[in-house]
Amino acid sequence: IKTPSGLLWLTVPVAFRGKLSQRIADVEIREPQFWRNHLRAIQLNYCRTPFFEKYFPRFEELLRSAESNLRLAELNVALLSWLMRSLGLETPLIRSSELAVDGKRTELLAEICSSLDADIYISPLGSAEYLLHDLATLTDRDVEVCFQHYEHPVYQQIFPPFQSHASVLDLLFNQGDKALDIIRRGRRIPFTPQEVSARMSEEVHS
Repeated sequence: IKTPSGLLWLTVPVAFRGKLSQRIADVEIREPQFWRNHLRAIQLNYCRTPFFEKYFPRFEELLRSAESNLRLAELNVALLSWLMRSLGLETPLIRSSELAVDGKRTELLAEICSSLDADIYISPLGSAEYLLHDLATLTDRDVEVCFQHYEHPVYQQIFPPFQSHASVLDLLFNQGDKALDIIRRGRRIPFTPQEVSARMSEEVHS
């Protein structure tokens, strides 16, 4: 979130000791009342934003609900669903744990694409290093791979100067119904694997 002194991470503590191989769907929240500090920080930094009163009550309700359902995935799905409705997005959400798929990393990704009849996979750039190495795992299944190309748009925030890559909550609280149009302003034509490979090579030699 955005604060007068810069960006602040809000994290959810999870139980991981002896559970490093667990599925994401099985990860449990370790401290049920983590939401208290989250809500306090969000209220402190956003209560004067133009659209705080429109969005905060439902967000608060969802965050509090984590105390009675301690699965991290359930909280994430609830928040994602609410954010999509708030933005006006109707893309269906499908959980991989509901699909009859198996495997790890790129093999699992390929299984998911095949099970959904997907012919294009758009990857974040942060996954490029391993995905380029495993590209054939997807292309052998006729799944075209490309990489997200996004240039973060600038919008008015309550605390100048502008800082990019805050939570979408920052955008909703500050811009309300304009949020989705602002997000879409940053979209560019995705990078091909060849373009990403060339960029990575340039960075190594620069």
